[in-house]
Amino acid sequence: MLSKRIIPCLDVKDGRTVKGVNFVDLRDAGDPVELAAQYAQQGADELVFLDITATHERRKTMIEMVKSVARQLNIPFTIGGGITELADAEALLNAGADKISINSAAVRNPKLIEELAKAFGVQFVVLAVDTKFVDGRNMVHLNGGRLITELETENWIKQAEDLGAGEILLTSMDHDGTKAGFDCGLLHKVNQMINIPIIASGGAGNMDHFTEVFQKANVDAALAASVFHYGEILIPDLKQELKRNQIPVRI
Repeated sequence: MLSKRIIPCLDVKDGRTVKGVNFVDLRDAGDPVELAAQYAQQGADELVFLDITATHERRKTMIEMVKSVARQLNIPFTIGGGITELADAEALLNAGADKISINSAAVRNPKLIEELAKAFGVQFVVLAVDTKFVDGRNMVHLNGGRLITELETENWIKQAEDLGAGEILLTSMDHDGTKAGFDCGLLHKVNQMINIPIIASGGAGNMDHFTEVFQKANVDAALAASVFHYGEILIPDLKQELKRNQIPVRI
């Protein structure tokens, strides 16, 4: 049985880690380099680093910061934000990222998934999907949830897998920042449809929510930001709790 992964997410704006509720009213949660080192020490399995200003403001991800973060880390590290072409991905990989995450750019140009998978390998490509429940359907949203698309979430994820995405990072915008639990229903449904790993995101508020998403949706990994950044959940405690609930984790 593969170990389930716990992944802190570093949302970065203007070089600082921030986390808002439902992606607005961002508040400062610290220095990304410092946090990355702290999480690696605590036993995080991976880190995700998303430059949330990049797509909206059309700014390339800050390569220098990736280099600084990578120097501190001995765990895998995914970087996203502003990646629109192969050259962007290559620069980030060279700066020390293990994987890259694409979102808006892939929706606008699905072939980008295929190009990245061919150039760097499937395991290098994470597709991030922001989804909201609208009029009875799960719809893909772009630009940090600001823009609805015509794509149904389930269809888009299936298409992305066929194109060569190696992993799906699925964020429920309805749950994000609420601390009311992950969207286990949707995560379970999507997980049944695909053969690649899925990372649950959006809604973590306490340790029970992590147990629940692994048990009910059988996701491969669970991601959170504010509960980790503000010390509400400590990763060593979380892993002991998961272990007590017979969920395989790396201690």
